[in-house]
Amino acid sequence: MEFRLLGTVEAVRGGAPVALGPARQRSVLAALLADTGRVVRTGDLVERVWGNARPRRAVPTLYSYLSRLRAALDGGPAPIRRAGGYLLAAEPATVDLHRFRDLCVRARAADGDRAAAALFDEALGLWRGTAFADLDTPYFNLLRATADRERLAAEADRDDLRLRLGRAGEALAGLFARAEAHPLDERTAGQLMLALYRVGRAADALAHYRLARARLRDELGSDPGEALRRLHEQVLAGAVPPVVVPPVSASAGNPPRQLPAPPAVFVGRAGELAQLDRIATADTMGIAAIGGTGGIGKTCLALHWAHRNAERFPDGQLYADLRGFDPTGEPVPATVALRGFLEALGVAPGEVPDDLDTRAALYRSLLSGRRMLVLLDNARSTAQVEPLLPGSPACMVLVTGRQQLAGLVTAAGARPLTLDALPGAEGRELLMHHVGRGRAAREPEAAAALVAHCAGLPLATSIVAARARIQSTLPLAALAEELGDRAARLDALDADDLGADLRAVFAVSYQALEPALARTFGLLGDAPGPDIGLPAAAALTGQPAGPTRAALRRLTAAHLLQEHAPGRYRMHDLVHLYAAECCARDQPPDAVAAARERLTAWYADTAVAADRALAPHRTPLDGAPVTRAFSAADAMDWFAAEHECLAAAQRAAAEHGSRAAVWRLAWALDTFQWRCGRLAERVAALRAALPAATGDPAAAALCHRLLGRAHVPLGEHNLALHHLERAAAGFAATGDADGRAQTHLNLALAWERAGDDGEALHHARENLRIRAGLGSPAREAEALNAAGWYHARVGDFEPAREYCRRALSVSRAHGFREIEAYTRDSLGYIAHRGGRPAEALGHYRVALDLRRALGDTYEEADTLTHLADVLVALGRDAEATSARRAALALYERQGRTREAAALR
Repeated sequence: MEFRLLGTVEAVRGGAPVALGPARQRSVLAALLADTGRVVRTGDLVERVWGNARPRRAVPTLYSYLSRLRAALDGGPAPIRRAGGYLLAAEPATVDLHRFRDLCVRARAADGDRAAAALFDEALGLWRGTAFADLDTPYFNLLRATADRERLAAEADRDDLRLRLGRAGEALAGLFARAEAHPLDERTAGQLMLALYRVGRAADALAHYRLARARLRDELGSDPGEALRRLHEQVLAGAVPPVVVPPVSASAGNPPRQLPAPPAVFVGRAGELAQLDRIATADTMGIAAIGGTGGIGKTCLALHWAHRNAERFPDGQLYADLRGFDPTGEPVPATVALRGFLEALGVAPGEVPDDLDTRAALYRSLLSGRRMLVLLDNARSTAQVEPLLPGSPACMVLVTGRQQLAGLVTAAGARPLTLDALPGAEGRELLMHHVGRGRAAREPEAAAALVAHCAGLPLATSIVAARARIQSTLPLAALAEELGDRAARLDALDADDLGADLRAVFAVSYQALEPALARTFGLLGDAPGPDIGLPAAAALTGQPAGPTRAALRRLTAAHLLQEHAPGRYRMHDLVHLYAAECCARDQPPDAVAAARERLTAWYADTAVAADRALAPHRTPLDGAPVTRAFSAADAMDWFAAEHECLAAAQRAAAEHGSRAAVWRLAWALDTFQWRCGRLAERVAALRAALPAATGDPAAAALCHRLLGRAHVPLGEHNLALHHLERAAAGFAATGDADGRAQTHLNLALAWERAGDDGEALHHARENLRIRAGLGSPAREAEALNAAGWYHARVGDFEPAREYCRRALSVSRAHGFREIEAYTRDSLGYIAHRGGRPAEALGHYRVALDLRRALGDTYEEADTLTHLADVLVALGRDAEATSARRAALALYERQGRTREAAALR
């Protein structure tokens, strides 16, 4: 007798259906069959059959149903009473639900795709419709939902197999139905796209991607995941990997299996592994040139992929360590490596040819028609690798090395694959694999610090983990503290073993450099900042741009440097530390000091020139050369790219005693930092400038003024007043009228932020009075606007409007866009408060356009807030909401919590 639950509940005897009675009676049978071979307590059986609709005499009715079922199932398994409940002892293989589950388990454990697909076909063929189709209680609804999920998973797994076996056409009908029923299932969407592509319907595949993306955005507010996006890109490019049919081995003997053991621990590198998969499925011989700095994990990646894909190469795997960058010996000549390969392929030692060309020809002949993997580890040059390349398109070659091997890419069509540092999450996973998850979980902060100090270099992480395992009682925090000292970090990563000593690993690459290139490498290690641009590197080395570019490219080819953005270069953190050591050890101190002075001067002079483009109305610094002409947009881009380097250069200048450069850099950064809302960094730069300006009264007064102004938007009123009063005294002592006027303007802002608009107006008037005789149109416009603004703040709108109109006239006549933006904002305020919201709207819109053109996101946020207020007054609530949202996003990005809170 067979029992069927995957559809309507049925029992079949000898091919004929058994009359099971009404639905409630069938539900008793189904409830017992769901737990075949186990006792179901009477109370549970009642709950399963009736749910919340149990009758008053449920138990007697249940007994009646059980009695009738025994009669109907006469001669087959029937319900029998056991202590506290009932049991139906049917064989699981006779119940379609249990047979389905068993077949799915077997399919997922099957050796080959064809066998697995056949088992899934059998399992899914058991379904006749919706499981428990005619039963409706909470228990059966839950069972049905579970079974449906299992069916969906089985269908998806079967379709994966069909697609791998080249049976895309068979999968299409079911995939269309499943995609319609589950429109947000990205796996199904990807399978349908792949099936459509495989049957020649690429346009339909792209159309389905657009439909799936639209549904995900509409329903979930998200874009497709990485896997679906990657498939979409492959379909667009016509680069979907073809179906791979494993060939039959052509080797009559035992094929060579020379691969060393795979790495004991391997994490991450999913993108690189996928790229190797794509190279392996190309129509021509795949050659992957895996490059990267020492210790980055090139060999580990190659061995991990090679072992994972060994079955693709049934004719064998060849391996040679070419020792291109081995601290203990010379590189292996190609002729020596070829002898090893030929003997592994069955050539008797006495029959190996003597010369390189003949050996290479014999090697290619032996590999012809074979499907083999060749792993050439630690290669030094293209010349060393070329004779070891097979001629068979069925072969795959993995080459690892610290050089880019551009010749191999050009001449042999190798695909370059450069490894970067592991991302933080993968670095944590690697550490946890080594030291144990429990230990890492007990000290999460220390574990995170260790990962950060190793900077994504797998070798460094492994060395740290080895120390932690050996010293099992040592807290990870103690190890993290040791590595936290940058000056001693490389000492902490010395494992007294050349293979696990980071300095020894880096030294091999360094020692291969010619002296001039070694000098550049060392100076780059001494340079401050996370990266460096080509002009700054030229200043550092004292060389023209052309030779400097060539040197940077050679260091990049050696994987000692990375061009992470066009024209910008960076070192891995640990390589940077090593380069700094090399500089201190190998370069003359006077030469290093001169390089530092050149670089600092270049940063300071170029920053001053860039600031001049942003704020042409600022009083220029005495003696500042114009090193480069910037547009305002170019200047913002330049500051954005160089900001971290400029901050680091200022700290280095302070450390090395370049006092003028310290405060000049702070001055030059001020406009950019204000416009971008980098308020804390602005204060930090100016605080560093003050001690550097000691002994120069004019510079000290300037730094006090700028620092006082920088404290204002942070709400630090007392600090702002302290520095502004010191500035006023300093400017009075030096007779600097312009400085006195600017200080009054800054004091006006400070008192406004403190809530005293009357005192603010007093200082604005003083600024205007002093400005009257100084002959600067920009400062005059600025002073007129300030006077108008503060008159408006105290309610004097007529003089406010007149001052601001004069300011607008001057700023527009001279093209002072920043001052016009401030003035437009003032006029908008005046118009709004005067009951003219439409006029205010016009001024605010112009101000907003100017702010955006200037890249002044700090003031843009405030203008958006003012604009929203006017839009509310005009009854345009939707536009007001949009403006407030944009302002809120800027406030949050700038860390302006008070302003953000006011908008929420």
